Amino acid sequence: MRAILAGGGTGGHVIPALAIAHELKSQGDEIVFIGTRRGLENRLVPNAGFELRLVQVGMLKNVSWATRLKTLFDLPRAMFRAGRIISDFRPNVIIGVGGYASGPAMLAAAAMGVPSVAFEPNVVPGFANRRLGPAMAAAAVQFRETCSYFRNCHVTGVPVRREFFSIRPKPPVSTPTLLVFGGSQGAKRINEVMIESLAALTTAIPNLHIIHQTGEPDYDHAQAEYLQLGISAEVSPFIDNMPEAFARADLLICRSGASTVAEIMAAGKPAIFVPFPCAADDHQRRNAEALVHMGAALLFPQAELSSPRLVELVTKLMRDREALALMGAAARAHARPDAARDIAAVARRVAR
Repeated sequence: MRAILAGGGTGGHVIPALAIAHELKSQGDEIVFIGTRRGLENRLVPNAGFELRLVQVGMLKNVSWATRLKTLFDLPRAMFRAGRIISDFRPNVIIGVGGYASGPAMLAAAAMGVPSVAFEPNVVPGFANRRLGPAMAAAAVQFRETCSYFRNCHVTGVPVRREFFSIRPKPPVSTPTLLVFGGSQGAKRINEVMIESLAALTTAIPNLHIIHQTGEPDYDHAQAEYLQLGISAEVSPFIDNMPEAFARADLLICRSGASTVAEIMAAGKPAIFVPFPCAADDHQRRNAEALVHMGAALLFPQAELSSPRLVELVTKLMRDREALALMGAAARAHARPDAARDIAAVARRVAR
């Protein structure tokens, strides 16, 4: 089988796409990516050993009217370029993973009669998948609620590293550990409120240990505050081994992007979600709400985030080991360890 994976931009799009590509390649399939020069795919896809072909297209959501107009003018040229790639490679199926290049490639595929599969990790589909959903042959999603946007919808989950599924529940007698992160760039508001809360948190939970990924911009200030207070902590701009950090944590405070949510379910960890309020279509809030409904997480809107409330919430949870265990079990009950294999199977059925 010959397959094109179209889309990218952020790690949330590119990393699952690479997992799908590796699964297809392991089954002997030929793979080509369609992406843009500005997205992470421009670095990660060639480094993973896959061919990347480029189209030029911009953003339509949450940007100025000038940027939207430029994107609309670029769209026909991007579709033409994607069509040339499709004609040259002659794929049996195209998998749209969302992001800048996904729309033009999927539009070109629909016009050329090439069957396509939408991979949609968020509760609310991104712009391209939402608009093109009815034209797609199938969809692979993380949440059942998402199936209302697609026909022939399959709940496959999101591919995450196997190490997350190997994490075991923490023993009852261990150092209480809080893991805080806001994505690879950090989250300024989460960092600010955490620093404001340090003294009260460590008073309420005397032996608390904190693992805090700050992102580069806030690292120096945060590190200085932790050192000044003499708090047991590991502060870093970026955590290289996130599965190991998950394994040591009793509770997570984090954003609720699709990949983070999938990793939390795989690891079976309870979380307090602070959704990024400017995410397109408020999709992080919807992702968080899905886990709240599972009993696996709590939702803390950024507009309501304050030091007193955070201290109260974290203290209450960290003192209730049974509640943490139940939340973690609820998260893991919805994990899907074979997501990449199942998405590949959907693509193969569509191709046939």
